[in-house]
Amino acid sequence: MNKIIVLDKRPLGRPDITDFRFIQEEMPQITEGEILLETLFVSVDPYLRGRMNDAKSYVPPFELNKPVQSTIIAKVIGSHHGEFRDGDFVSGNLDWKEYQTSSGKGLIKLNAPLGDLSKYLGVLGMTGMTAYLGLTEVGKPNAGETIVISGAAGAVGSVVGQIGKILGCRVVGITSTDKKADLLKSKFHFDEVINYIKTPDLKVAIKEACRAGVDIYFDNVGGEISDAVLFNINKYARIPLCGAISLYNEVNPVGPRLQPILIIKRAMMRGFLVSDFTDQFPAAIQQLAFWLKEGKISYAETIVQGFDNIPQAFIDLFDGKNEGKMIVKVK
Repeated sequence: MNKIIVLDKRPLGRPDITDFRFIQEEMPQITEGEILLETLFVSVDPYLRGRMNDAKSYVPPFELNKPVQSTIIAKVIGSHHGEFRDGDFVSGNLDWKEYQTSSGKGLIKLNAPLGDLSKYLGVLGMTGMTAYLGLTEVGKPNAGETIVISGAAGAVGSVVGQIGKILGCRVVGITSTDKKADLLKSKFHFDEVINYIKTPDLKVAIKEACRAGVDIYFDNVGGEISDAVLFNINKYARIPLCGAISLYNEVNPVGPRLQPILIIKRAMMRGFLVSDFTDQFPAAIQQLAFWLKEGKISYAETIVQGFDNIPQAFIDLFDGKNEGKMIVKVK
């Protein structure tokens, strides 16, 4: 039998394990033009929370009683398709199923050994491209500028900081634990790190860490952290708005009125999706792969074992239990 995880009900606020349901079905059979896939690695990401609401967004919401989807790395274990062979590794937006069939549309072949595949969910996948393209295309950093990154120990934030250092910027991270702060400094070479949980006045702490002000704020979290950073931005600051994990579970979020700050500082805040830059994906992956090979960037992964633990791994994102990319290893 084949295990499947479906969305049983729409979360109200923070997701709960009871919002998901496990079902079983007969093993799928392939027909002409199809391939059979065995799930190996599953990416869980904060943006999935938005798709669990019945609301219009940039992607359709998940349907109730239908499988949840995310980026998955799978192995081809059966093929009636001319472009895929048994043993190929592929990546794509797939269902939370142990096994599934596919026409091959939207799948990317991965030419890498099994031990390196998880990188294509992180630093060499959408995560890395989000960091690279969000910073370079929206943030437009110049050497000597100061970048502040919220959610700095997460999958995107940790890569943004390293790219900022390569480009000659001063990098300040905001995170939630001393362990993550140590990781950001020792492994990813951030100049300063602020543990917002231990900081009584975050606005003052950011001012002290950024004596020359904030030129670029790479925003992954929104909420009160972002409020504090915005009080410290410089004239002509750029704010790539990547995520708002602190607000995804809020029913009626409130905050300061940002327009006066943005006007006074002539600042630019731009929300972006990595899909805005599809044409630049090949060049972005090539650059990230080069830096990775040269040892100029590294990455962190939090690996959770077992298909049954996919929902809990997703929920754990909202408690900050991941260092770097949160991935579920199924096989």
